[in-house]
Amino acid sequence: MSRKLSSQLQQQIPEDASCGEHQQPLQLFCEDDQMLLCGQCFHSEGHESHVVFGVQEAAGRYRELFQEILNTLKEKLEVAKSILADEQERMVMIQGEEQDFKDMIESEYRIRFQLMVEEKTNFQRLQGGVSNSNLREEGLNQLMEVATELKEKSQETLQRLSDLGKENMNKLKESEVGVSEHICSLQKIIAELEKKCGEYNLAFLQNAKYSVERSESILLECLEPAHITDLSLCQVIGMSRMLNTLQRAVTLDPKTAHPFLVLSEDLRSVSLRNVQQDIPGSPGRFIFGATVLGVEGFTSGRHYWEVDVEKATRWQLGISEDPASSNCDLPAASRHKFLLTGSVMGTDYTFWVFPPLKRVFLRGEKMHKVGVFLDREYGQIAFYDVTNRSLIYNFSSLTFCGAVRPIFSLCIPSGGPSSDSLSICFPHVSSCDVNVSPQSSSP
Repeated sequence: MSRKLSSQLQQQIPEDASCGEHQQPLQLFCEDDQMLLCGQCFHSEGHESHVVFGVQEAAGRYRELFQEILNTLKEKLEVAKSILADEQERMVMIQGEEQDFKDMIESEYRIRFQLMVEEKTNFQRLQGGVSNSNLREEGLNQLMEVATELKEKSQETLQRLSDLGKENMNKLKESEVGVSEHICSLQKIIAELEKKCGEYNLAFLQNAKYSVERSESILLECLEPAHITDLSLCQVIGMSRMLNTLQRAVTLDPKTAHPFLVLSEDLRSVSLRNVQQDIPGSPGRFIFGATVLGVEGFTSGRHYWEVDVEKATRWQLGISEDPASSNCDLPAASRHKFLLTGSVMGTDYTFWVFPPLKRVFLRGEKMHKVGVFLDREYGQIAFYDVTNRSLIYNFSSLTFCGAVRPIFSLCIPSGGPSSDSLSICFPHVSSCDVNVSPQSSSP
């Protein structure tokens, strides 16, 4: 150490500073005591057993350490800014999601009320009308009771949604404040370190270890986005009994089937094959996606069908406008569609709707059966989880260009065989007479 210190003492230090006690140049730095020393201080004040460096070497070591810390702090600052931007975006998004859920809840209960009124009307018609005033009044009272019950359930669900939305917003605001304060702390310590790095060696070494410890303490702070509660907790449970009476015997149209699709003989199931089939072309055939339309084209009324999706890892269901029965001169791939997409990755399930493309957050296990409800008069489409008897998503206030037809899609695998398939379920009861325009089902 003596030989090393002798060499360091010979180095020229550009700073004009000396020991106040011994009037000798401050050329040494004690790491243990964080003190600047002259040669006499080193020998007379018990620093021989301490870690001591020359001033230039000590300053160089700390400058390297400061630079490493600065780089890490700047990286953490960018992460914090990204989290802040995400939190602010989430605040906007959650307001939009809450409004979407509110619209869905109101639309669903409106559908249930309309179906309930229709069920009551159909029952009276089958009974040949009700002439007795007492019976008419009793029926009216029952209708009012059900309407009141539906309204109470709707308000209860909406209140739960509102409470959950406020709770999430408060969490995000608290997170925004915390992240903003963290960013200010990072910016302040970065500015201090950069300023200190510009000082001469002797001034730089003063409180250098304290600056390092302050920096390391802020680096140890864990910064995470706010954990908010999924709005799917406000999922609308239950399905109208009337849907069973509206269930249609939907079949698949071979003329529209993509060449990778194989339809069953009864035209109720569709599966993927690994080789494209050599089939005749058709103006309505899908060529860009493994998609097929239903034969039935709905121009009015209310309609419902169910699809077994248990054997598909990625699927799409919904309705598509039929340009053959309208003035919309569009190819199959460009038709106006309203879709629900399901995807399975291991044990994770994700669901999306279109348009616009957005994710639907659902709670529960894998979906086995999906119900699709269409109301042409009121412009409504609803998707249901039939197994759990709950609403997945609905569209309202839609306008259609001519007839609409059921649409079914599977995902063509990028490699390897696929056994994905979809099956249309048989109606629970005999279908009522409906106003449909069936398409030809011949190949």
